[in-house]
Amino acid sequence: MKKHRKQLSGLFLAIVIAFTMPAQVWASQTDEKEVSPEPGNSSEEFSEEGGKEEEGSDRESDVLNQPGEVTEPITKEDKPYLALGANLTPEQQKTVLELLGINETELSEYDVIYITNEEEHEYLGEYVAAGKIGTRALSSVLVVKREEGNGINITTKNISYCTIGMYKNALITAGITDADIIVAGPIPISGTAALVGAMKAYSDMTGVKVSEKSMDTALNELVLTGDLAETVGDSEKAEELVAYLKQEVIEKGLKSEQEIKETIAEACSQFDISLTDAEVAELTELLQKIGQLDLDLDSIRSQAEALYEKLSHLDAGSIFDKVADFFRSILDFFKGLFS
Repeated sequence: MKKHRKQLSGLFLAIVIAFTMPAQVWASQTDEKEVSPEPGNSSEEFSEEGGKEEEGSDRESDVLNQPGEVTEPITKEDKPYLALGANLTPEQQKTVLELLGINETELSEYDVIYITNEEEHEYLGEYVAAGKIGTRALSSVLVVKREEGNGINITTKNISYCTIGMYKNALITAGITDADIIVAGPIPISGTAALVGAMKAYSDMTGVKVSEKSMDTALNELVLTGDLAETVGDSEKAEELVAYLKQEVIEKGLKSEQEIKETIAEACSQFDISLTDAEVAELTELLQKIGQLDLDLDSIRSQAEALYEKLSHLDAGSIFDKVADFFRSILDFFKGLFS
């Protein structure tokens, strides 16, 4: 009985704390995820030669173990396009093809393009230091066009830096819709250069040219989202922030630097994110570029909603849902206590 009294006493204290706790603190504590600090930018962070972050880091493990979204096999009958890293060794190419589900003996039956390290430097050079891009193009991508309404589905294999959400956000910015995409590396690599391959393969496959401006903006977004993920300590939160801001800029037709900075400030408050002045400036510049693109609002909105879950975890209703869950757990506690 003394044991039960102690348990009840502790439970009563928890209830008191729950109701005296400010709503914002309650929300942050119940939503909080255990995230280890991100490693600092290493000289190989974006390198296609592998080994960007500290081996075994939590973020790298999370990215490598993301569940894939491409559920239907991509076969040669689908007439997909394949973008291979030009510097793959024969053994590495064999590994990549296996990861992409391609029989090496049937490679000649696929439409194949090659992405060179020179192209990687050309497209990524403005946003990533040359030493971080590396000297070998290894990222490879299989792309197939799907029917309208399919959306963008992505699976990554041996990609340890770029998340599925980062790819999706950037590809939508590039104007790509309704495609299944598999990105693979022969070993764990960053995957930043794979975006170049995905856009070029999609362009060749559909005959719809991805403009240099769109490609540049998409790559800018991919790299900046990765940087923000390090600042925030949570890749999903960084993806959600960017997706939300893109929707706001496109939907409201925001153009001026002041308007966009005010929107960033409001979003950071909602998402409980702190950015430096330099990061706000970079994000503002990116959003101004996005605002100049002819993007489909419905695609932006549907992707944003999928990524940031309509901000439901930040509104009051959600907090009351958590309180309800809390009291349901109390009821279960009492049932167990006296059963």
